[in-house]
Amino acid sequence: MTIADLRKRGLLLFEAISGSRAYGTHLPHSDTDLKGVFILPEAEFYGLDYVPQVANDTNDEVFYELRRFVELLLKNNPTMLELLGTPEDCVVYRHLLFAAFRAEDFLSKLCRQSFAEYAVAQIRKAKGLNKKINHPEPPSRKSVLDFCYVTVGAGAQPVTAWLTRHGYAAAQCGLANVPHLTDLYALFVDDTPDQRHHYRGLVRDPETSQDVQLSTVPKGEMPAAYLSFNRNGYSTYCRVYREYKEWEQKRNPEHYQNTVQHGKNYDAKNMLHVFRLLRMAEEIAREGRLHVRRPDRDFLLQIRHGEFEYEQLVSEAEALVVRVDAAFATSALPETPDKQAAEQLLVQTRRAWYAEQQRLG
Repeated sequence: MTIADLRKRGLLLFEAISGSRAYGTHLPHSDTDLKGVFILPEAEFYGLDYVPQVANDTNDEVFYELRRFVELLLKNNPTMLELLGTPEDCVVYRHLLFAAFRAEDFLSKLCRQSFAEYAVAQIRKAKGLNKKINHPEPPSRKSVLDFCYVTVGAGAQPVTAWLTRHGYAAAQCGLANVPHLTDLYALFVDDTPDQRHHYRGLVRDPETSQDVQLSTVPKGEMPAAYLSFNRNGYSTYCRVYREYKEWEQKRNPEHYQNTVQHGKNYDAKNMLHVFRLLRMAEEIAREGRLHVRRPDRDFLLQIRHGEFEYEQLVSEAEALVVRVDAAFATSALPETPDKQAAEQLLVQTRRAWYAEQQRLG
């Protein structure tokens, strides 16, 4: 089933322009996102192939089946609540039956989690992006040997520096486990003219190896030193490096260019949503109302244009989180939406829709 099918078959209950154009924070090049609610025909609803939502390939047009829509409303999902608070100039279509769904009937203290916790996650994401931009990983990947150290007196020295200082090649060396000591190895050097011990070196391949390599050592050989492999450090480095490379490949080019161009080294669109969500959460807690079209549009666009320092925004956002917590602690909102009333509305709407289709049909 496609969105075109929903329109062609007359299954839409509601359709609206969402996102930045609904918030009033759109720019000339902003996309036009569409969200909506549809209802499955009676036979398909009772059948085995329930369809909870339908989206286009880019996921900027998403329509939710009525039951799924109400399920998400009961969780105070921000997107669903914002649909109910859509400004009239963004409403494309509204069936008469959909008028019974009002945001005020679903607002509850769950918004503390659904709005504010999501915003907190976005702050963490902003911090991670800031770190990636300001402290990028070097273009060449470190190897296992970069995390290996050799004992020197009471201290330690990188193995590569130790090899250079003594004039040894890694291929001359062999490692053997030291019993009862994790990631500590006896390091042997074959200095015979023909290297008859045939040690295997420290790693199989310096570029691709994920671990050190052990050798068979003749009985009676004495270690030249002891080598420690910082396995945990290497594992952490690999994870961070992998995450950076994945971010580099998947990052949104438009967002990244905006981040670089405004010179403040944070994702401005991301930070805009942090403040939008937190301020909406505070308004919900204090007023019991949802303001989708933002009265603080100018401030949000200042963030979008990079007019604030990153540290200032993070500090203000964290202070706002505290305010939001305090507002919900004393809010008159119910703990959760009224599930029984929501279910009754869902059933009534579906029955009325099916009855109307039978009359028309």
